[in-house]
Amino acid sequence: MLLRDHPLMSYKGLRNWPPDWMWIDGKVTKNPKGEVGTLVEVQASQRQGTNRCFLVIEYADSRYMGCLQFDDPNFHRRVCGLLDKCRGHSIADIGRLDVSDTL
Repeated sequence: MLLRDHPLMSYKGLRNWPPDWMWIDGKVTKNPKGEVGTLVEVQASQRQGTNRCFLVIEYADSRYMGCLQFDDPNFHRRVCGLLDKCRGHSIADIGRLDVSDTL
């Protein structure tokens, strides 16, 4: 099963992959949509009970942040750990990861 298709990649019944991207730094915002850019940073929320994972990507000479929110706290922790190991990879490649055995 691909990460992008996993049934637990959701929050309150809505799919969370790929996240919406918000411009945070760089020349100019390109308003990217979908599985674009390269993952450069991953940070799990430190706030108790939020089950959020913040992603920073580089795309078109700018940086963008997205947020994945989860219903399942255990799945949240496992995905954040997996994504942390995927720094430097494209978001499209990460979405295509086969997570059948790992998650």
